[in-house]
Amino acid sequence: MPLSPSATRDLLARIGHQPKRFLGQNFLVDGNIVRKSLELAEVTAGDRVVEVGPGLGTLTGALLEAGAEVWAIEKDRGLHAHLAATLQSRFPDRLHLREGDAVADPLAGFIPDPTRLRSDFKIVANLPYAIATPWIDAVIGGPLPARMVLMLQQEAAQRYIAPPGSKSFGAISIFLQAAYSIDPGHRVAAGCFFPRPDVESQLLNLVRRPAPFVFPAAAKAVIRGCFQQRRKQIGALLRSRLGVSGGWRELLREGGLSEQARPEAIPVEWWVRFSSLFPA
Repeated sequence: MPLSPSATRDLLARIGHQPKRFLGQNFLVDGNIVRKSLELAEVTAGDRVVEVGPGLGTLTGALLEAGAEVWAIEKDRGLHAHLAATLQSRFPDRLHLREGDAVADPLAGFIPDPTRLRSDFKIVANLPYAIATPWIDAVIGGPLPARMVLMLQQEAAQRYIAPPGSKSFGAISIFLQAAYSIDPGHRVAAGCFFPRPDVESQLLNLVRRPAPFVFPAAAKAVIRGCFQQRRKQIGALLRSRLGVSGGWRELLREGGLSEQARPEAIPVEWWVRFSSLFPA
C-alpha cells in the first residue's frame, strides 16, 4: 500500500478515484504513524480488530501483515471495490470487508459476545470528523473493546480528553472517560495525509478501565440535555428543564457540589453516581 503523497496520488489516478471531502477522505501517507497506531494498540497475531473507513488500505494492510483478523467497513463503493480486489484477495480468511455506513454498523459486522460488557477485540481507525462522535457513542454502548487507537481531527480529540471545567468538556467526554483511560497520544501534522487537510489531527490511545461504566440510555439523554444548556445551573436544569426529581440534591451535597454549579464543572464520577437514579 502507498505511503507517500506521490504514490497515493498515482494509485488514486490509476483506480480513477477523486478524494471526497464530504467523506473525510484524507489518506494517511506516513509510515511512522501507521507503525505507532499498531504499537499503541499492541496488535499481535490473532487479535480481532475493527477498522472504520479503510480507504486505500494502508492501515488495513499493516494490521493484516501483523497477523490480525480485521473487520472493516468502507462507505465509498469505489474504494470498497479496490480493497476487495487487492487486500481481500490476499487475505480472504482474515479480512471481513463490508460496504456501508459505520454509524449504522459501528463494528463492521463483528459480533462480540452480547453477554459480556467487556470483550477482547480492538479498534484501530482513522475516523472522519463528521461521524466521530455518533460512531463513538454507538461503540461505547457496549460490549466494550479492550483498546481503541483512533486518529481524529484535533477539535474532536480535545472534546474526548477534556477535563471538567473546560469549555470542551461535554456529554461525550463523560461517557468516554467513564469507560476508558485516554492517553492524548500524538499530534499528527496535516502533511501526514493526502490530500492535505486544513487542520491537524491527533492519535488517541484508549484503554478500557478495569471497571468500565456504561451509562443507561435514560441517563445519557438527561446528561446530553444538560450540556445543550451548559450555561444554566445544574439545579435549575434538573428541577424544571428536564423534569428530573428525587435523589440528585443528596448526590450534589455528597459530592460537595452546589445547585448553582454548571454542568461543565461537574466531574465524571458524579455523573456516574447520578446515573443510578435511572433504570439500566
